[in-house]
Amino acid sequence: MSDSKAARTTPASPIGPTAPAALPSRWQLPSWQLGLTLVMFGFMYLPVLVLAFFSVNESRFSAQWTGFSLRWYQQMLGDRRILAALQDSLSVAIISVIIASVLGTLMAVGLSRYEFRGKGLYRGISYLPLIIPDIAIAVATLVFLASLAVPLSLWTVVSAHVVFCIAYIAVVVSTRLSGLDPHLQEAALDLGATPTQAFIKVLLPELMPAIVSGGLLAFVLSMDDLLISSFTAGGGTTTLPMEIFSRVRTGVRPDINALSVVLILGSGAIAFMAEFIRYRSDQNRLNG
Repeated sequence: MSDSKAARTTPASPIGPTAPAALPSRWQLPSWQLGLTLVMFGFMYLPVLVLAFFSVNESRFSAQWTGFSLRWYQQMLGDRRILAALQDSLSVAIISVIIASVLGTLMAVGLSRYEFRGKGLYRGISYLPLIIPDIAIAVATLVFLASLAVPLSLWTVVSAHVVFCIAYIAVVVSTRLSGLDPHLQEAALDLGATPTQAFIKVLLPELMPAIVSGGLLAFVLSMDDLLISSFTAGGGTTTLPMEIFSRVRTGVRPDINALSVVLILGSGAIAFMAEFIRYRSDQNRLNG
């Protein structure tokens, strides 16, 4: 009896060779997703690294390395045409972002908090600049200005940039609005505040991180725009991308390499700042 019980409780030995133990996770081969990700990032950022490498090359030609030098950065900072183009770009971007921040915030609040006839159609039309190619917006804006006999100038560039900046800011603010309590303004109204006071003192402070984040994103897009600026700029108005494009048509010079590196670093810093502001705002809202 005891022998049969022991036979039932004792596990049978495996038949055939013992299966090899699984390798530790750190020794497993990388998946195809990791390899594809590395290839994708290498394709995007390897040219940037090459550009930064030749921006500190002492030689004027990119075919050979002759030594480390910052002479091209010094030459870029002393170029009056580049500084004038930078001033035009900053003027266009700052004015466009300020106007678009006001209009985009009001548009996002109106679409989120109020109901009116044709709201769905208006929402779709408002976000069209996000998906329409820049060349289509540039041509349409130029035809519109020409039909009204509006002379091209710095302000026509600003008006064209406001069109696509509004859409980007409205998207960011709408995302913030979707996570807020819709009864905040109602509570302020019940406590005796006017609709304007409820908007300025209750809703606007909650939306401010999203407005700043969307404004920084729109600022980067405005600074980097070439097509729309080229079609809507008048005589005497040259933005920084337009100046760079006019110079690289005859060959890439080392000072343009240096300028490109500065623009990449500046755009990356602004984008990081916008994402950091959005992240801190979300964390404060969740912790609060």
